[in-house]
Amino acid sequence: MIQGKFNEISNFCQSNSSHKIVKKYERYFKEGFDGYGIEQKTFERQRDKWIQEWNSEMTIDDYLDLGDIVFENGRYEEKSFVIGFVQSQRDNYTKETFDRIGLWFDVGVDNWATTDVFCMLVISAFVIDNVIELSELKAWNKAESEWKRRAVPVTLVELIKHDLKPEDAIETVEDLMLDNSQYVQKGIGTLMRGLWKKYPLEIEDFLLKWKDRCGRLIIQYATEKMDKEYRKKFRKAR
Repeated sequence: MIQGKFNEISNFCQSNSSHKIVKKYERYFKEGFDGYGIEQKTFERQRDKWIQEWNSEMTIDDYLDLGDIVFENGRYEEKSFVIGFVQSQRDNYTKETFDRIGLWFDVGVDNWATTDVFCMLVISAFVIDNVIELSELKAWNKAESEWKRRAVPVTLVELIKHDLKPEDAIETVEDLMLDNSQYVQKGIGTLMRGLWKKYPLEIEDFLLKWKDRCGRLIIQYATEKMDKEYRKKFRKAR
């Protein structure tokens, strides 16, 4: 059954592909865009249709089995379908689900967009619903995949809406402050910028502590909304 679902998804993607949309998306992906170029409304309509039709026959374990195949062999939209399917099973999340999904980052999450949508729609829910502790997300800081490491700060960005405390965020991402990946740095910077709006003193103290050592993209993104003159205090000392 699972292989049949994968074939159905792939056939739909091939039938609704657009070279024009692929060319449009390519400029947003420096690492390359491996997708079909499906119009967004067409994608969303089919995703919701499948979720409704498959509800009685597909369990979360079935969707995880499908995800194992898709993230090993699929392309951008196929992976996006799986993210939507797993999101629909939120009430059934367990720590084992989190660990299983984490493996997909090691084999098939290969760009910032898939990472960020995954974090917003799925990974953040594990923390919000108290399925896992932040310490379990923090363990991803040691991942070889830069996308799995980026997932840590990007997930926390979503948690700002749920009263994420600055000390918890700092504890979770501080191990990444010397990370060389521009995508990880941008993720941390975006997180700090979001937290700064609510906790300026705490975040500024943290940025001042790291400004001479961390990647410059962290500071650039974190201070983006500050007054131009005020931002100068976070420049790296010469």
